[in-house]
Amino acid sequence: MRRIPSVLVVDDISINVMILEEILRDSYRVITADNGKDALEKLQAEASLPKIALLDVLMPEMSGRELFDAMKADARLRRIPVIFITAENDSESELLAAGAVDFINKPFLPEIVRLRVRNQIELRNYSENLEQMVEEKTAEATRTLEQALQGLASAIEYRDIESGAHVKRTQLYMLALCERLIESGSAYAPDIQAANPDTVMKSMALHDIGKISIPDSILLKPGRLDPEEYEVMKTHTTKGGQIIAALGDVSASPYLRHCENICFGHHERWDGKGYPRGLSGANIPLVARMAAVSDVYDALVSARVYKPAFTCEDASRIISESSGKEFDPVIVEAFLGARDRFREIALRHR
Repeated sequence: MRRIPSVLVVDDISINVMILEEILRDSYRVITADNGKDALEKLQAEASLPKIALLDVLMPEMSGRELFDAMKADARLRRIPVIFITAENDSESELLAAGAVDFINKPFLPEIVRLRVRNQIELRNYSENLEQMVEEKTAEATRTLEQALQGLASAIEYRDIESGAHVKRTQLYMLALCERLIESGSAYAPDIQAANPDTVMKSMALHDIGKISIPDSILLKPGRLDPEEYEVMKTHTTKGGQIIAALGDVSASPYLRHCENICFGHHERWDGKGYPRGLSGANIPLVARMAAVSDVYDALVSARVYKPAFTCEDASRIISESSGKEFDPVIVEAFLGARDRFREIALRHR
């Protein structure tokens, strides 16, 4: 069923309201008010906002101009187009300069009222449809990029024969950390919510993308690396960050920004003794501090040719003992609060 669009009409002279209501009622649901204060209360109570507002300039309690300013200051109301109902002494240029989309002169000419209201509503509908199309295309492009990069991460994972389901597990660890940091009311909760836990989780897939630049003789070496080889392996952090930067505008994409921060920072240490930049404390991006815990936990509980897998209990103890040294204490606390979830992920996704 097609919903009839609504129009707000505000004028302290009842005959003006009646005339406008009569002109518009065949095509619109007309919401009326006799002053700005009453109109604002009705707007805030409306589940579905009007497509347009017709405001008289001079009214008691709250003028049309004051109502207009109040609407522009409200995130929910600011996009409602406003046509001012003007008298001879009203400054139409000043009202248009303030942001009104049009004006209607008194006395009212019915056809002019209908055309101006219709035109502005059609313009708004067109704008909303265009914005929706842009949002959908942007979301589609983001999904395509994420899928392509997830595929690349999987290709790197298969190249590193010891990694198994490492990418999947570390992503789930990141999500568990996000949820725990929020649920516990930690100091990082607002930042995690703003970053979007789902985006943070997806970004973890590319933490080792820089390994694509590491020679097989080092990446696949069945044993510990010697000092020179280790220095080469360490470059996967900077190479990864460079790869992410080449994919698009990092500053405009939260997803790519998280990817870049994780690539560069997941081997940094809270005490400043990590690499590649020797960052310390809060200078390490939050997502990278979370990635460090997730990555190390998975390395500990996974078997390698040069070591057996640690138990989840031993891995938790090692990470706890490294709090304030290798890892952010707040994130370690969140990890300990979510350790059962970490154990479940490690066992389920071997």
